Amino acid sequence: MTTPAPWARRAALGAAAAAAGIAATAAARSLPRPSAVSLPDPLLDIIDRRRIAVLPLKGVIGGTLRAPDVTRQLDRLRDDGHIRAVVLDIDSPGGSAIESEALFLATKRLAARKPVVAWIRGTGASGSYFAACGATRLLAFPGAIVGSIGVISARPILADVLRRIGASMEVTKTGPFKDLGAPWREPTEADRAKERQLVDGVFKRFTGAVAGARGFDARQLKKVTTGEVWLAEEALGLGLIDGLAEEEEAHVAAQELAGLPRKRIVRIQRRRNLAQRLGLPGATMDGSVWLAELEGWLSAPRLIV
Repeated sequence: MTTPAPWARRAALGAAAAAAGIAATAAARSLPRPSAVSLPDPLLDIIDRRRIAVLPLKGVIGGTLRAPDVTRQLDRLRDDGHIRAVVLDIDSPGGSAIESEALFLATKRLAARKPVVAWIRGTGASGSYFAACGATRLLAFPGAIVGSIGVISARPILADVLRRIGASMEVTKTGPFKDLGAPWREPTEADRAKERQLVDGVFKRFTGAVAGARGFDARQLKKVTTGEVWLAEEALGLGLIDGLAEEEEAHVAAQELAGLPRKRIVRIQRRRNLAQRLGLPGATMDGSVWLAELEGWLSAPRLIV
């Protein structure tokens, strides 16, 4: 018998191996494929750390709602890679004009990085509506109060009271407006003109933010900047909000805007000092905060049933 050449043996072995490989591949293809494995939620929470943050904006701005604290929280959320969207849970009558604008600017910075849904739970009036204008989308509970777009400056005049009790004030000042707004004297016409100028200046900044956020022309803007408030259903018709939503729907809107397959919520709590953590009486608000809260809520309509 003739012995095959080495190259022939190698060729035969190669052909046999190829045939075996083809047979194995065909057999593997004929087997049923395993179905997708569904991981348990605790394991998904570890693997997928993408979250939607819910930040409450509750109370009078400049009172219990302190803009410097909230703006720091907003900036941290902006830089947190695990937070993919933010919901602002709003129930506030407004407050300090300067702090309201600071919240608006911080919200706008955050919305430039990731979706922000402003959801008005109860009251979104004046400065809190100003802040909400920085969001990507503005929603409200159907029975919420929305609006109060305007600026007010008020002070008591006690000059007559001081005269009746025989008291007076000795004032040394460096200019005619240094004691502008002082309660111990009647305002002059120049005082009133100066105060009007300040109010109009803040109002222009407020309405500029509203017009930019809501796409209003001059006619539409004039219609909604009368200082009045509306229920959310009316506010929707006026273009002040994007839609009506309950809390869960607001969270879903944030999820959709962020393109997340799952909705995982993390609630941001307000920082508390040691006295507040211990539950000591009066630890939540000092005297000035109490006054700011009282003044703010008294100036906003509250519906009670």
